[in-house]
Amino acid sequence: MAVLTVSTPVAYATLGDEAPAASRSTAQVVASRGKAYIETRLFLGTERPDGGPAVTDRQFLSFIDEEVTPRFPNGLTIQDGRGQWRDSNGVIERERSYELTLLYPASEALVRDARIERIRDAYEKAYAQDSVARIEERTTADF
Repeated sequence: MAVLTVSTPVAYATLGDEAPAASRSTAQVVASRGKAYIETRLFLGTERPDGGPAVTDRQFLSFIDEEVTPRFPNGLTIQDGRGQWRDSNGVIERERSYELTLLYPASEALVRDARIERIRDAYEKAYAQDSVARIEERTTADF
């Protein structure tokens, strides 16, 4: 499951405080489309601060199959990345990484939070990671 969101900036030149009637009706239609969702992105590095071998694609996909898919069977998105950050020893690490995107109904946020934290903990332990970054945004989605 992949979600692509595109927004177009719109400017109105009016003398009053209200947007034109056409734009109000468009905004109402867009606002009514979709349901409330949470988009969680995890950033999973592949280099090990302990000097061990980097996480391979095979290991990562096995981790997805064993730890993530059972907790999010309806779908997920994985993207390859490159990044850098300062590790616990103060060294700037440049590494290949993965961005894992999970999208779920906002009404399930409490249940999903615990599942996501188990995924983060499992990855940190399995691959000697200092951390797994987590970013969340409220959004709407329509399938």
